[in-house]
Amino acid sequence: MSQPAGAARKGSIAGNIFKGSVGNLIEWYDWYVYAAFSVYFSSQFFPTGDPTSQLLNTAAIFAVGFLMRPIGSLLLGRYADRHGRRAALTLSISVMAAGSLIIACTPSYSSIGIMAPIILVLARLLQGLSLGGEYGTSATYLSEMASRGRRGFYSSFQYVTLIGGQLVALGVQIVLQQLLNEAEMHAWGWRIPFIIGALGALAVLWLRRSMDESEQFSKMGSESKAKAGTIRALMKHPKAVLTVVGLTLGGTVAFYTYTTYLQKFMVNSVGLPKEVVSWINFIALLVFVVLQPLAGMLSDRIGRRPLLLCFGILGTLLTAPLFFIMENMKNPIGAFLLMLAGLIIVTGYTSINAIVKAELFPTEVRALGVGFPYGLTVAIFGGTAEFIALWFKSIGMEPLFYFYVAACIAVSFFVYWRMDESSKSSHIEAELDRKYSVS
Repeated sequence: MSQPAGAARKGSIAGNIFKGSVGNLIEWYDWYVYAAFSVYFSSQFFPTGDPTSQLLNTAAIFAVGFLMRPIGSLLLGRYADRHGRRAALTLSISVMAAGSLIIACTPSYSSIGIMAPIILVLARLLQGLSLGGEYGTSATYLSEMASRGRRGFYSSFQYVTLIGGQLVALGVQIVLQQLLNEAEMHAWGWRIPFIIGALGALAVLWLRRSMDESEQFSKMGSESKAKAGTIRALMKHPKAVLTVVGLTLGGTVAFYTYTTYLQKFMVNSVGLPKEVVSWINFIALLVFVVLQPLAGMLSDRIGRRPLLLCFGILGTLLTAPLFFIMENMKNPIGAFLLMLAGLIIVTGYTSINAIVKAELFPTEVRALGVGFPYGLTVAIFGGTAEFIALWFKSIGMEPLFYFYVAACIAVSFFVYWRMDESSKSSHIEAELDRKYSVS
């Protein structure tokens, strides 16, 4: 029998993981810059109303961007399963660069009227299309490029770079807050991070062109590639598709609640200063990044399912209490610890969700299978989390959102409880075993 899968590629694994991951970081930076800086540019596109209603409008556009993610995952997932992971990842970063550049250059409402928010929506749709394709293809690429016995560790870098993108966005925000005053930030300073994102995406475009294709895709025959990545092929795996939907539902709502929305909650509901909140988010997310590969390594030892179960139990029981305590937390250190507690809980999902989904599908439909049901679920639940939270606040019933998040996690817990251990029935390992046993 030949040497184990991946042994011959060991020297190139880290380089390819880096090239795939850094592009993922830039994609998510571009995506999160919108959320991080919406407190500054919301008045530029929606000049009338109180701060909550302005944020509600920008949150609605944030949610609209999510509607394109299933379409992006469908189109680019199909493209990745037929033409390769590398080609799809290169295409996705190009689309994201265009979206960021459009936002950076869009005039304000006072200059072009209603066309300003319309262009903002169109640019956000482009970014949603790109990100939808990026997630499934990136998760597939990192999982396939990883070595046997370390797939949990290597695939966790998808969320390391995903969160890293948010950290860079917050870092840019903190730097700009030190260099510019409040008026300058609202007037033109918010455009700078979008320009940075567009330039970064162009740099990654060049880098991704030198990535190796994954072994699993490269060994597919031309006939298999011609039939790959179709909805018909995906529907041959209904249990896996429903599992992706179920395990994503609670995770995506919790993730966007504790990252994207919590920053606005601390400013808009708790009343903490924007600059203080930026530092709280930055440090908490920095710890969150470190936790991802640690939890990924743990999953390689004890399995994926125990981590998912821990997230399901703790998230269901503790989400509402954490938010009730946060409501009256004026101490920045206390707010930081509460946010960190939520992020530690969510790590049980974020660190391993990419590899769990990749292990459920065969090579010919893996990128589509990972991305499309995920993108659909995120569009319905993750993308609307912030909007639902702000809507509950606008009608004076904000605490209902806390229980909504807990209920979504409870639904996913039921799925975790019923599902098999994906690392024991992994399609990735089974396919490689068959190929190497034949050779």
